[in-house]
Amino acid sequence: MPAPGGFEVPLWRAVAVFRVASLAYVCVVVARDADRYAHPLAAGALVLAMAGWTVATAVGYAAPARRGWPLLLADLGVVVAILLVTPWVMGREALAAGLPTLAVAWLSGPVLAWAVSGGRRRGTAAALVLGGTDLATRGMVTPTALNGAILMLLAGVVVGHVARLAVRAEERLQHAVELEAATRERERLARDIHDSVLQVLALVQRRGARLDGEAGELARLAGEQEAALRALISAAGPLAAGVPAERSASGTDPARTGVSGLTLGLRELVFRAGPVRSDGVEAPVDLRELLGRYASATVSLSAPASVVPLPPAVARELAAATGAALDNVARHGGERAWILVEDEGATVTVSIRDEGPGFAPDRLAEAAAQGRLGVAQAIQGRLTDLGGTATISSTPGAGTEVELTVPRRNP
Repeated sequence: MPAPGGFEVPLWRAVAVFRVASLAYVCVVVARDADRYAHPLAAGALVLAMAGWTVATAVGYAAPARRGWPLLLADLGVVVAILLVTPWVMGREALAAGLPTLAVAWLSGPVLAWAVSGGRRRGTAAALVLGGTDLATRGMVTPTALNGAILMLLAGVVVGHVARLAVRAEERLQHAVELEAATRERERLARDIHDSVLQVLALVQRRGARLDGEAGELARLAGEQEAALRALISAAGPLAAGVPAERSASGTDPARTGVSGLTLGLRELVFRAGPVRSDGVEAPVDLRELLGRYASATVSLSAPASVVPLPPAVARELAAATGAALDNVARHGGERAWILVEDEGATVTVSIRDEGPGFAPDRLAEAAAQGRLGVAQAIQGRLTDLGGTATISSTPGAGTEVELTVPRRNP
């Protein structure tokens, strides 16, 4: 049985509209042929009953909790009862003359409701019950009556099929939304782990590998845990088969400069707290202040003289991506780095340039084949989540330039 809500809501509204429109047609037919009925006053009473039931079903089917068997069976039973009294109200002469029955198209309402609630099978079952009852009460099978029953059967099948397709589409959409949310969370966790835990483990393994005794054993265990954790993150993330490298073209291992990775993790912890306004909402953050913490004797920062306000989450992630780029500079032998901040109104761009050894154009592709985290998660992943771009340009012997651009959102 299809789940209530979602894509089914327009279908239930369409059923309600159909009932109202078909009831209006019933009123026209009864007003036209009332003088030929055996009991015209009873015909008027039936029309009022049909109007009341139309309102009751519109209200009942509007709530997903009430779309169960009690209302469905009652709906079918009311229409069957109206069909059963139709010969007495109209009279056999009127039916023999070929006049339409009182319910006319209105009797298709339960067929549509059953089809929307349970698909083709329910729609077919309701159509067979109502079609058979309609033919039986006429006392004869005319081509018009038979065509009406067949059309009602087709309506039950088609509407039921469409309803099932709508429910399946909703289920697939929900699954896709949940998968995307889970993927984003895995990528965020992978970035945080890479920026801190993995680099610390690599540092312990590298420094302790030259020691004996318990220190050497600790280094061996740290190396095993680092490899296992890295493999786990690579397998869990959707970018596992195509993440760029955390090593430079020279093949320098991040463990050689693992202290910078640890400080990067500490910096991120500092960045997570932002100023809060009196209404409890985080106030805009000046990007210059966050990037100013990276300035040192070897890192030069050039920024506009005016404030560069960004939403706290955007500013912190952009600063963290900048820190990851500077961490790569320290690990791969760059002695100096330059940070340039450009506020272009619609976008904010941060460029990081170094005078390190650089790397070959195909180095990132080679690292991607190895499933190495680093640039993909700590830099490109962050910018993708922010709706921005990360462009990395490098030439062997000429350093590397990383350009981070994020769209400006009103804080």
